[in-house]
Amino acid sequence: MTTSVNRQILLKSRPEGAPGPDNFELVERPLPQAPEDGVLLRTLYLSLDPYMRGRMSAAKSYANPVEIGDVMVGGTVSEVIESRNAAFSKGDIVLGQAGWQEYSAAPGSRLRKLDPKAAPVSTALGVLGMPGMTAYTGLLEIGQPKPGETVVVAAASGAVGAVVGQIAKIKGCRAVGIAGGAKKCGFVKDELGFDECLDHNAPDLARQLEAACPKGIDVYFENVGGAVQQAVWPLLNPFARIPVCGLIAQYNMTTPFPGPDMFSVLRKRLLIRGFIVWDFADREQDFLHDVAAWIRSGKLKYREDFVDGLENAPQGFLGLLQGKNFGKLVVRVGAASGRA
Repeated sequence: MTTSVNRQILLKSRPEGAPGPDNFELVERPLPQAPEDGVLLRTLYLSLDPYMRGRMSAAKSYANPVEIGDVMVGGTVSEVIESRNAAFSKGDIVLGQAGWQEYSAAPGSRLRKLDPKAAPVSTALGVLGMPGMTAYTGLLEIGQPKPGETVVVAAASGAVGAVVGQIAKIKGCRAVGIAGGAKKCGFVKDELGFDECLDHNAPDLARQLEAACPKGIDVYFENVGGAVQQAVWPLLNPFARIPVCGLIAQYNMTTPFPGPDMFSVLRKRLLIRGFIVWDFADREQDFLHDVAAWIRSGKLKYREDFVDGLENAPQGFLGLLQGKNFGKLVVRVGAASGRA
């Protein structure tokens, strides 16, 4: 170890509406100490995810907000640089929740060891991590797709949506994606194998969606909300299922967005369920087994979008909220010593 300084990015203030660079603060602190039966870690990769916008707010939610002056939360892949735990050795690569900082200390119970030979370790933050499991459990447990049904996926080129559509295809469904721009739509259709992908910026999105879903929509995997949701709603079939993963189009709004027609919820007997990925924690081993096998066989593909340097995490996160990323957004914080 050649440094005694730990750079961290803190939540400096709570945003009103869309967050900006002034809501974050980069500071330097002394390195933490490895706890008894724990380890000292150096961050290699930091995950940037839409849920972090909610943690910046003090509004009541499923998880506690980040306090002003605290390190921003986030999943991380790190290298063990000092161990006081027999289960971990110096140089091991682990998955944890160190947040937006270069070094951290954690008990061994909060870490999962990764095998760099099995897959690029950054995928533990994406397709083989929380986003991938969100897609897997949300679609299969709530959406319950059946062969021949139509599954529509919002934010289809993103970390969650891309996996949802591919699993829908594996399960014998018609997969229709909605994404931002021709480049992303081309990737979703040509590379990921969706049957169709529509640009959410199109002024005639509702008409295009109706043409792409001639038999209506049986499962709508909700990542976006807003205008996309409004285009989907009239096409829902009776007994359609709607896993609600996120509402990124509405996160920065200061006034409520007009909601769906709840009479149609009753009339069509729709199943709408919001969920957090760890509602289905008991499916984690099934997820890891199935998705790893689909990746190896070529049935499931993934894309990562990297930002270099911890200091650039805020700008990357702000771009994520604006849809500027293309694939799973990950910050390269540091380089491993040679094992990853």
